[in-house]
Amino acid sequence: MLKSPAPDLNEIGEIVDDIRRDDQRASEVILRLRNMLRKAPSKVTDVDLNEIVRNTILLLSPLAAARKFDVKTVFFSEPLPIKGDQVQVQQVLVNLIVNAADAMSDVPRAERRVTISTARDGNFAEVSVADAGPGIGRDKLKEVFEPFFSTKPQGMGMGLSIARTIAEAHKGLIWAENKIGGGAVFRFRLPLSQQ
Repeated sequence: MLKSPAPDLNEIGEIVDDIRRDDQRASEVILRLRNMLRKAPSKVTDVDLNEIVRNTILLLSPLAAARKFDVKTVFFSEPLPIKGDQVQVQQVLVNLIVNAADAMSDVPRAERRVTISTARDGNFAEVSVADAGPGIGRDKLKEVFEPFFSTKPQGMGMGLSIARTIAEAHKGLIWAENKIGGGAVFRFRLPLSQQ
């Protein structure tokens, strides 16, 4: 692109802006994970869980295109206000969506779909991330959240452990289930803000 006779400077500027934004986000994730591991307080603000989910899907749209899977969304019709660290909650979603994509690596392209839903359950906001992969062995459903447990040959086994730590730090829960008919669904719920 840069070597072309007339490079599109607007497009190059957009690419540089994307790189800068991703770099900033990565720096914030690392800083917050370091603070969390030190038990330092996170940056708690009032946020809408639906908005975090929308932003995360937008952030991961290049991954969906590259890994050739579709994303289906089902949003709760009203805002889901929570008090939380937006970057950390987004990291939980990133981990779950990337794992869903990994689980479908051997699934035919036409069947690769990640379904992301938000819901309200009493005083909790809930997000579910479902895939069309092979599911999880019943004996592994609780183990998947343990540090260093991985079913992937190159996996470090930290993504779901970090996701659980973040959910619990937000006074929430995270768990996994197998879907009827195949695939897995990961759910996490966080307390709604007091209105």
